[in-house]
Amino acid sequence: MRTGKELILATKPYAVDSPARSWWHVLSTTLLLAAAIAGSLWNVHLAGKMICSLFSGLLILRLFVIYHDQQHHAILSHSRLAEGLMRIFGILALSPSSIWRSSHNYHHKHNSKLRSAHIGSFPIMTRAEYLRSSKGVRFKYLFMRHPLTILFGYVFAFLYGMCLDPFFNNPREHFDCLVAFVVHVLIAVALTYFFGWPALLLVQVIPHFIGCAIGTYLFYAQHNFPGVSFYDRAGWAYEKAALESSSYLKTGPLWAWFTANIGYHHIHHLNARIPFYRLPEVLAKIPELKAPKTISLRPVDIVRCLRLKVWDVEAQQMVGLRNI
Repeated sequence: MRTGKELILATKPYAVDSPARSWWHVLSTTLLLAAAIAGSLWNVHLAGKMICSLFSGLLILRLFVIYHDQQHHAILSHSRLAEGLMRIFGILALSPSSIWRSSHNYHHKHNSKLRSAHIGSFPIMTRAEYLRSSKGVRFKYLFMRHPLTILFGYVFAFLYGMCLDPFFNNPREHFDCLVAFVVHVLIAVALTYFFGWPALLLVQVIPHFIGCAIGTYLFYAQHNFPGVSFYDRAGWAYEKAALESSSYLKTGPLWAWFTANIGYHHIHHLNARIPFYRLPEVLAKIPELKAPKTISLRPVDIVRCLRLKVWDVEAQQMVGLRNI
């Protein structure tokens, strides 16, 4: 059984992009999203508009994961056109390149480290830290991990967390975060002025709400699940964090398509340069990766993930408020 650097090296042959295939995924998803937005505006029947609006949200989610792959240089890393288009998408998707790359790259390098796991991810407190914290600190911590905060990821994770907060903390470095917020507001004004408030709901609010809610939950559940491991500095290793602190989200082919295989998260963390469309191939061909820590989108599994609140050092597991 390969471990450590040897296992990471085993994934390198798969970290090869096919530009034609990558462009196909980018352009086909973009065209489908454009068609869904058009359907939300000009479909004759209200039911048709609603279906197109829901479809738009799922396509925003898929295109976001593709954007995430390009930002990792897993796909189209040598294309200036792709870089420009993805930067524009990042602004439209309320996840500008400057904050996404800085926070997400940090997350990959420090995944599951107790002292720095909160940067680019959901905050993690140990049971002892939580018990000695003030009521204000506990409230803020639990608020950030609350199911309603995740459900309203559109507001809390994206509009505030990815746009306003980074800009106000570092305006010079994250000026594109202000651009994203302003562009979002201007689109809302234009939709309302030219097409009325129903268009605002169907074209902007509902699709972003859906895409952001699912995306925020997926990011939460991929590192906050029963059986997850967290480490102090002494016990941390990159490949161990990838396999023991990142889940495999088992879904059907339809959900795998809409989420662009982000469910193969343990493999993605082992080697972020593997294109999303090759992740199933890696799982099939590398035996050491075939027994991951698995979650699903079944309601019972979602509830189990959402109940987890703090890391119990003695028990070496995440526990809920009842066990604190």
